[in-house]
Amino acid sequence: MEGIGILILIAIILVVANIKVVTQSNAFVIERLGAYLTTWSTGIHFKIPLLDRISKRVSIKEQVIDFPPQPVITKDNVTMRIDTVIYYQITDPKAFTYGVMNPLSAIENLTSTTLRNIIGDLELDETLTSREIINTKMRSILDEATDPWGIKVNRVEVKNIIPPAEIQDAMERQMKAERGRRESILRAEGEKRSAILVAEGKKEAMILEAEAEKQAAILRAEAKREANIREAEGEAQAILTVQEATAEGIRMINASQPSKEVISIRGLEAFAKAADGQATKIIIPSEIQGLAGLSRSLLEAVKD
Repeated sequence: MEGIGILILIAIILVVANIKVVTQSNAFVIERLGAYLTTWSTGIHFKIPLLDRISKRVSIKEQVIDFPPQPVITKDNVTMRIDTVIYYQITDPKAFTYGVMNPLSAIENLTSTTLRNIIGDLELDETLTSREIINTKMRSILDEATDPWGIKVNRVEVKNIIPPAEIQDAMERQMKAERGRRESILRAEGEKRSAILVAEGKKEAMILEAEAEKQAAILRAEAKREANIREAEGEAQAILTVQEATAEGIRMINASQPSKEVISIRGLEAFAKAADGQATKIIIPSEIQGLAGLSRSLLEAVKD
């Protein structure tokens, strides 16, 4: 009985020991008698003791490999070092287990040779400015090459491009010269803009001054015209007043009905005033003779 109990205990231990739980984002490659049997995914599994074994535990999460700088030569024979970062994911655990001896070493070597081929077709300036092109080409080539190994290359990034020291010095000098040139251009553009603004300001000032002068001239002309109108109105009013006064005097004379003798005397008085003036010629009316006779008659009448 004790022997049976021991066998049962051993059987229980073997059963428990061969129950395996595969966690999330993992896969187990199972072999039976040294040959591939199946691939366990997430969940509880049981393997036959002494016949089945776990050949490889594989993580199917996306992983990152940072390779050290690789020496490469550009098309114009400049040696530089480039280090890359690869983001990959295992899509087929079986192919990953049996496809290649050392998958990571294989990817590293493949990356190095691919990078040399791509950089060999580019010159130094193109290499420094074509990271996106390099990334795309390397991802396409590596993804196609690693597909039989059960590996999916999602992204390839060129991390650093390290040119030789003399090239770096030349690039720094070129950069300083370019910055100096840009500074000179910006300064010249600023001075040009300032001159344009000053000229535009003077132009605006001249235009405003001319408009002000024009407005002042218009106002002066209007004021002068208004003054002339008022002066003309005043003269017209004066003439009208004189004419009215003259007409009133004539009316009053007509109303008084003067005799011929009075008119003659008035005419004589007017002639006397004219004679007292500066005139060099005096036109004597024909009525003067009658006036003279009238004067003599009046004189005699006074004496009588």
